[in-house]
Amino acid sequence: MLGYLLIAVAVFVLDQWSKAEAVRYLSRGSVHVTSFLNLVLVYNRGAAFGFLSNASGWQNILFIAVAVAIVAGIVIFLVRGGRRDRLTVVALMLVLGGAAGNLADRIRLGEVVDFIDFHIGSWHWYTFNLADSAITVGAVLLVIDAWVSRRATAAPERR
Repeated sequence: MLGYLLIAVAVFVLDQWSKAEAVRYLSRGSVHVTSFLNLVLVYNRGAAFGFLSNASGWQNILFIAVAVAIVAGIVIFLVRGGRRDRLTVVALMLVLGGAAGNLADRIRLGEVVDFIDFHIGSWHWYTFNLADSAITVGAVLLVIDAWVSRRATAAPERR
């Protein structure tokens, strides 16, 4: 199980490093990478998709509490012997590392550093970071795992 923890640690370290580099290099302006990708420095006081970003500041306490609950919940689940199949653990480690990365920003800065800007023409997706990507991939893997597990347990009943 400890070997899997390296996934969460790697996500956290890469996320924090990439954000530090974004602050260092993008404070002078955005960088056009491809026809669909820019690097641009954004400080996000909200959650995913800018949710509550315009609130008066109370949201940071809420988001810190939610992130702490997620991190604690994952750790408790794994320590108490929750499902240990590879896909579940990898997914949880991605979520854990990403949640810890954004939590560190919220505690240290009161907001999250975002810098990846995908776009198609003039339409731009919300700016995000590596932690957000890890959380999203982890969540998708958890949904896939739940779907596969449900089908596997339902299959014998159909016979």
